[in-house]
Amino acid sequence: MECHGKTEKLVSTHRLTENVDNPSIRIIEVSDMKNPKAYFEGHIPGAIYWPWKETLWDPTMREFISPKAFSNLMEKSGIAHETTIIFYSNACQFAHYAFWVCTMRGHSKAKILHGNRTLWIKEKRPMKTDIPKIKATSYPIRSIDESSRIGRDGILAGLNNLDRVLLDVRTPEEFMGERVSPKWTEFDYGAEKKGHIPGAKHLYYGEFINKDEIFKPVNELRESFYSRGATPEKEIVFYCRLSHRASMGWFIARYILGYSRVKVYDGSWTEWGSVVGLPIVNESLTLKKH
Repeated sequence: MECHGKTEKLVSTHRLTENVDNPSIRIIEVSDMKNPKAYFEGHIPGAIYWPWKETLWDPTMREFISPKAFSNLMEKSGIAHETTIIFYSNACQFAHYAFWVCTMRGHSKAKILHGNRTLWIKEKRPMKTDIPKIKATSYPIRSIDESSRIGRDGILAGLNNLDRVLLDVRTPEEFMGERVSPKWTEFDYGAEKKGHIPGAKHLYYGEFINKDEIFKPVNELRESFYSRGATPEKEIVFYCRLSHRASMGWFIARYILGYSRVKVYDGSWTEWGSVVGLPIVNESLTLKKH
């Protein structure tokens, strides 16, 4: 399938159109926070629906789905070890989040639809409203690999680590400390305090994509990273508010730019901005004083 840069983890809309009936793939639409019911208004033929939180989080605590629950999810979704998953979403970062979780639970045969739902609709490609009937499979539990994940203790211990570049991919308003959530959210919520982690560099995730949600050219993506000091020999750590946008940055660094030391702080600002005693920088307060 087609690639962007050196990665084969992206699939073009044209290529997916040719493969919607391919029994070796499973197309999955991941819900988003802007329009969580978009799937039912129309989806790619054969695509099944994963509500992001219900399918990818543990039901009782802020933690990823367990290996056993992940196995059950894959079986109900008609996915076997050899199945290639094609993820897409209405807001592109949610497809990347699902991709990231799958890699941590041992399923590496996954790809992202380049341009996601936005480009598919723009190109007037076929959409369906019927819910496909799925035949369950067998999916034995696999070993997990959470090497691409880091917790708050690891972030705190590395605040003065010159070998690490911490990238905050939220909106400018969130980074500056004017808001704790993006402007499009109805209520400004998600953490007790506003601001960013000390030493973090701001790299707004909107710089990654064009309006049709196609990634910017590789040289432009590389320049965005280099201008923040995020070069290939460094350890790169991404965070946002809930880690969806961070997982998108992780995907670009890992699979498009070829960085080898990339992690996501999945607690992100909802955790850091609410935990007692963690240091915060709020630039909006400084500006108000002047």
